[in-house]
Amino acid sequence: MLRTPGAVRDAERWTAHNYHPLPVVISSAEGAWLTDVDGRRYLDCLAGYSALNFGHRHPKLIAAAHAQLDRLTLTSRAFIHDQFADFCRELAELCGKDLVLPMNTGAEAVETGVKVARKWGYQVKGVAPGQANIVVAEGNFHGRTTTIVSFSTDEDARADFGPYTPGFTVVPYGDLDALAAAIDENTVAVLIEPIQGEQGVVVPPAGYLPGVRRVCTDNNVLFIADEIQSGLGRTGATFACDHEGVTPDMYLLGKALGGGIVPVSAVAADANVLGVLKPGQHGSTFGGNPLACAVATEVVRLLTTGEFQRRSAELGARLHAGLQALVGRGLVAVRGRGLWAGLDIDPALMTGREACERLAERGVLVKDTHGSTIRLAPPLVITEEEIDHAVAQLAAVLAG
Repeated sequence: MLRTPGAVRDAERWTAHNYHPLPVVISSAEGAWLTDVDGRRYLDCLAGYSALNFGHRHPKLIAAAHAQLDRLTLTSRAFIHDQFADFCRELAELCGKDLVLPMNTGAEAVETGVKVARKWGYQVKGVAPGQANIVVAEGNFHGRTTTIVSFSTDEDARADFGPYTPGFTVVPYGDLDALAAAIDENTVAVLIEPIQGEQGVVVPPAGYLPGVRRVCTDNNVLFIADEIQSGLGRTGATFACDHEGVTPDMYLLGKALGGGIVPVSAVAADANVLGVLKPGQHGSTFGGNPLACAVATEVVRLLTTGEFQRRSAELGARLHAGLQALVGRGLVAVRGRGLWAGLDIDPALMTGREACERLAERGVLVKDTHGSTIRLAPPLVITEEEIDHAVAQLAAVLAG
């Protein structure tokens, strides 16, 4: 008797409906492959929204976790533990920044970035108390806390969660003139995703990111890059900003930083920015805990070799070539960079959800977003043959 239907029913019975998962119940995984409770294998082409950049149970990351589990898992920030300084130093060096502030989830990193930018604005820039504003982009996805959904343009994420936090100005993504026009004497930061993931892997026009950097510099405004999904090798470079030679004032990192084992996020910036925080003004019980630091340090070391960035660039080119061949054969458009793609399916054929369900039936797992759009973000350990297999299964689904 199959176990999946009963497990799905139990999840529906006891879980609030904050997600709409596919009816697949995973029990084990290795590399780019998942196995469900009935023993069926699936090729993972989502990688936990980039949280699993290094695949499931990467041997070096598992070894780091096991070693730390035998020694120390949690202290609190009331003390310093022996994994803390190495993690902060090595991540700061990877980012080219002075300081790192570890947190847990991506949303916490964004909240931290917002708080630091406001405090910097008051203490360094000289903005009048309570007047700081931050410019953000339409179509953004930075998390789901009350403050973050206050500047979301996705009504599913925002509706009925007011009253909303003030202090944000929304402009069209990719429109440099609109961004420049929105900045005034009270603007402390521009917060954007270098590539908008949840919106459908939307890459901005060439020159946009350097333009944002220039506008921020000219107006004494912090450029905050949310690289929680796009960073740490996903796009074929360490950071998506690297593709245009841009260095933000602040990186917001998460997802892949935890190696698919523990939630880890971080804010990286220079001392003249992160240095505005003083003891007692911000914190997190689990932020920078020993287990998280041990795993995340190994993640940083994997990235310093450049292997995963090269894999993403080379395999990403193969993925995009295969996908582009399907434009006009069921796909309307393909976007993305590296091993990251947003696909617009002809809505006359099917919805994005229907495409994901049909791909799951063929043993390939992806996820939809916004109607007829689906996203592919396979682990960076995927092989050429596995990429070709995924594209072939998509072609079969589109052909009906």
